[in-house]
Amino acid sequence: MILPFDEIPDDAKLFIFPSSRKFYEIELLEINSLVTAFLNKWESDEIPFNCSYEIRYDRFIIIVVDVSITPLSLENHDALISLILQIEQKYEVLLLDKINVCYKQGEYVQYKELKEFKLLIKNNSVSKNTIVFNTMLNTKEELEFDWEINIMDSWLGRLL
Repeated sequence: MILPFDEIPDDAKLFIFPSSRKFYEIELLEINSLVTAFLNKWESDEIPFNCSYEIRYDRFIIIVVDVSITPLSLENHDALISLILQIEQKYEVLLLDKINVCYKQGEYVQYKELKEFKLLIKNNSVSKNTIVFNTMLNTKEELEFDWEINIMDSWLGRLL
């Protein structure tokens, strides 16, 4: 059952899927419909999950699910990944690649393969003040405090 994002507990399980490109407005409408339909049917042993989602920066699909009442099984996780794979194929984007880097360049969000990002560092196109997105978070609470972070506070800081 989809609840407002702010009504999901802070310890809820978090999934962040960064897109390799910004979604177009028409795609966002379709993706919202796909995710809403999936989450409205997402359940375990006929008990619906309390869950929610947001799409931030027209690029990140963020899903939270309260697992305190109904645990997330491997089958439930696989169903979510199947949805994400469907979105990847339909819109020709990458969503499951957690190694590539999303970072802010001014007001824009950029997505680079790690190899390209290392070249940006080498060419001084990225500084110690660059904000990167940590997509390896596990809980909703971490999203609030540890998602948009200074590069020096991330594993990428050691590349500088």
